[in-house]
Amino acid sequence: MQKPMLAAALALWSLLAAAAPMGADEARHLLNRSGFGAAPAEVAQYARLSREQAVDRLLAGARTTPTIAPPAQEYIRPNHLKGLSEEEKKAFQRAEFEKGAELRAWWLQEMLQTPSPLSERMTLFWHNHFVSSQQKVKAQKLMLEQNLLLRQHALGNFGALLHAVGKDPAMVIYLDTATNRKGQPNENFAREVMELFTLGEGHYSEQDIKEAARAFTGWSFEPETGDFRWRPMMHDADEKTVLGQRGKFDGDDVLDILLQQPAAAEFIVRKLWREFVSPTPEARESVRIANAFRGSGYEIRAALRGLFLSSAFWAKENRGTLVKSPVDLVVGSMRTLDVRVPDALPLAFAVRNLGQDLFAPPNVKGWPGGDAWINATTLLGRKQFIERLLRNDQFVTPMARADGVDSSYEQGAMRQRQRVKELREEFGKGAGRLDGDTRMRMVQALSDIRFDSAKWLRDFKDTASVERALLPIAAVTPPPAGMGGIELVRTIALDPAYQLR
Repeated sequence: MQKPMLAAALALWSLLAAAAPMGADEARHLLNRSGFGAAPAEVAQYARLSREQAVDRLLAGARTTPTIAPPAQEYIRPNHLKGLSEEEKKAFQRAEFEKGAELRAWWLQEMLQTPSPLSERMTLFWHNHFVSSQQKVKAQKLMLEQNLLLRQHALGNFGALLHAVGKDPAMVIYLDTATNRKGQPNENFAREVMELFTLGEGHYSEQDIKEAARAFTGWSFEPETGDFRWRPMMHDADEKTVLGQRGKFDGDDVLDILLQQPAAAEFIVRKLWREFVSPTPEARESVRIANAFRGSGYEIRAALRGLFLSSAFWAKENRGTLVKSPVDLVVGSMRTLDVRVPDALPLAFAVRNLGQDLFAPPNVKGWPGGDAWINATTLLGRKQFIERLLRNDQFVTPMARADGVDSSYEQGAMRQRQRVKELREEFGKGAGRLDGDTRMRMVQALSDIRFDSAKWLRDFKDTASVERALLPIAAVTPPPAGMGGIELVRTIALDPAYQLR
């Protein structure tokens, strides 16, 4: 009699605990993992909710479009450079570099200002899953359109996303689908869609890849417009055998066959687990969530809800187990410290310098993440970023303009050269490729990024609460007793634990 009563009491206690308000620490954990940090006011709002209420609120608030209009991008034909002089080619490349910087700054600004950080985190997640890169695509407009496509489906249906990405012009170019034709199959997309996008290694054969490549023949794009183009004359309409199924399959048929495999849901859930929970997925729990994901018809919200409400997500042993990416560090610092960023252009170069060049992952496997984010060079860069952000409550000391105000032309030119040198030291040689007006914009943008420590610290009553606001686990080196103000924030932010989430 006592055992059933005890079990019932424990079950009731669990229900009550789940329905109780989370409190600030759990709210902060949820917001840090599902987004990019959170200001004290946002943490306070979620602290009043239960775990389930908070998760449902996050999922319900997801966006399919950005809040900030993206920069205008004109499609440039692949053969545009043909016939141009060397000087014209260099001018075009400089202009394209600046457009790329503008595009990166726009996305970072969206991450900073969006009311749904989860939408941007998932857009970034899919950007590193369905990888394409500006370095090969060479069309800013197509990379922007892919970004908008990923956001549109970021928390929607994975099947719909998979089909849309397969015909996305940037992907068609990146994985050479346009060169895949009857009698001369190109296996790049067929291989990556199995290995990296749906099933993972060990769930298909080389013959499956060869047969699937035949099915994707005819998927192409129009060089004059950059639009997807179906070319039936290039399609192999004969029978194929893919994963044990035989028929006159086209590309959409093959994608549907991949989605029928239980391995697909498990592969995606394990990857989401490593993004949101811990580096090592728990086999039993991940299979349970994968079954619910597949049972929902591949609704991404179902997978995320399962992950966010799992006991593993909230477990103390899984706190501070994920290494912050450069975007996490830079955008998360700004959001957590409630720093106003009127212009994110400098941040585009900051994350690039730390190893995460948006719209340009290193290869088809994307950024490896985890411990790979940290090495001797990037660790020093991370430390310098934090020190600069928290130096005298401002990001940089505003510099005097060099626009002819000085009585001496040489003085103005010297200051301009000094600015370029400082930008290069801070953000890498890429910043030196910007034209004079954009460099001036960088300088002004840097001086406008400021942290108001006195205002931010008003939300905390003691050192322990400040530490909990900034660190997911206890500090490796606790701050000295009696320390306060900007020095306290700087000391905690420079602790190794700040690099984790």
